Amino acid sequence: MTDESSFIYRFEPGTRPGAPPLLLLLLHGTGGDENDLLQLGAMISPGSALLSPRGRVLEHGMPRFFRRLAEGVFDEQDVRRRALELGAFVDDARRRHGIAAPVAVGFSNGANIAAALLLMKPDVLAGAVLLRAMVPLSDPPKARLDGKPVLILSGQADPIVPAGNAARLSAMLADAGAKVILRTLPAGHQLSQADVDLARDWIANVDAQVA
Repeated sequence: MTDESSFIYRFEPGTRPGAPPLLLLLLHGTGGDENDLLQLGAMISPGSALLSPRGRVLEHGMPRFFRRLAEGVFDEQDVRRRALELGAFVDDARRRHGIAAPVAVGFSNGANIAAALLLMKPDVLAGAVLLRAMVPLSDPPKARLDGKPVLILSGQADPIVPAGNAARLSAMLADAGAKVILRTLPAGHQLSQADVDLARDWIANVDAQVA
């Protein structure tokens, strides 16, 4: 499906009876697409509605959510522009499908754009699970996150995310008012079963608070 802002995306309605479940905004890593994180979304929040767009930037034919100048060096002007585009897409999708503000679940590049979205357009997201995220903006705008829940899961042996970067991101979001939990796992850049378990438990707690 394609909306006015030209994002290709998948939308899976919620299947849980009773109160509407949380909506998850699934944001893939470099080279992924709108199908990549659907299984992860179903694993960490069974029955939740899933909204999964494909990144609109191509790097050697691989979809991403924003440009980078080198490994770990972001085109921050593009980060800002793409975060606003993604925010507009989410707003359009909410009106189209009649859904609530989502909790973002992003991996790598998808986690980075989710963090940028929190800082650029705080009202778009209800919270976020950031898997192997980095600081997306060196000089972010002053955001008011007003207690939004954020889970950051980093890998101790991650060769892509510099040591201490996740802690900097955690501090940045906490300074903006987010309620942040940062966990460093004995893992690399790829996801592990511990990521799935921790994200599932965290989302269940957030879901219970919303309900």
